[in-house]
Amino acid sequence: MQKMQLQTEQNIPIIQTLKVKEVPKGTISRYWLNLVTDGMGQPVQIPIIVARGYQDGKVLGLTAAVHGNELNGIPVIQRIFGEIDINELKGTIVGVPVVNVPSLHRKRRRFIDGTDLNHIMPGKANGTVSQVYAHRVVNRIINQFDYLIDLHTASFGRINSYYIRADMSDQVVKKMALLQNAQIIVHNPPSDGTLRGTANEMNIPAITLEVGNPNTFQKGLIRDGLTGIHNVLGYLGMINCEIEEPDEETILCQKSYWIYTDTGGIMTVYPKVTELVKKGQLIATMRNIFGDTVQEYFAPEDGVVIGKSVSPINQTGGRILHLGILK
Repeated sequence: MQKMQLQTEQNIPIIQTLKVKEVPKGTISRYWLNLVTDGMGQPVQIPIIVARGYQDGKVLGLTAAVHGNELNGIPVIQRIFGEIDINELKGTIVGVPVVNVPSLHRKRRRFIDGTDLNHIMPGKANGTVSQVYAHRVVNRIINQFDYLIDLHTASFGRINSYYIRADMSDQVVKKMALLQNAQIIVHNPPSDGTLRGTANEMNIPAITLEVGNPNTFQKGLIRDGLTGIHNVLGYLGMINCEIEEPDEETILCQKSYWIYTDTGGIMTVYPKVTELVKKGQLIATMRNIFGDTVQEYFAPEDGVVIGKSVSPINQTGGRILHLGILK
């Protein structure tokens, strides 16, 4: 018995660069963008969804899976386009559900040459494998945006709160961050080699939205991500909607940093994500393979737990927790 094919991909256009002004008004269009070629000379294609309203307006870009194991942003982008009323949309929404296509296939965080793609933006036109890929993402897609929300998650062996990284000294960026109704916002200047930082340097207000944990879909956090994006669309005047206020006050951090181990073993991290910790509080215990305690770790100052390691096996120099220092 033949299975009914509900959706065909055969008629999706293939493009070499995104040109938002050439997308037909009043449509939600899908594209495959040829970015580079692989070791057999076959194109590596990035999926792009574009909703362009009948009225001109701002271009909001949504990107996900810059790291190949960070998946929660994919359904957030998919659902935005499923919910948008094209007849009421003013301006354009561009969704890139997967930026790092080779790493998504491999279920890996880093690019195929071992580089973190989100540390080398904007790349180079004639650089390494990863640098060329990054450069073309920026110059064939990102440069079309007026605003950017880049969706991430924690990586292997770690969990995250629902938090934002943003340059809170920029008033537009600050507003975009606050509209996400996140648990935590960390002030983070933009010049850091990230996609968000590169966008900000191109005068594209941008935030990084950390939506939970790697290699999984988390329905509650996906809904939270949708709410934040709808709030931004309303703030930009692209749709008519009420701004949804947060249930709890967002914790604002002036900075953050990871605390690392100085010995290896089997580690237990005690505080929960979003928990407030005090200076001197026991945060982790390291035991050897025989179960003996070999090291205890204490909070160096007051703060909030943004993320933490959940992997018991930990070598010297491993991550313990991500501590946010309150503003």
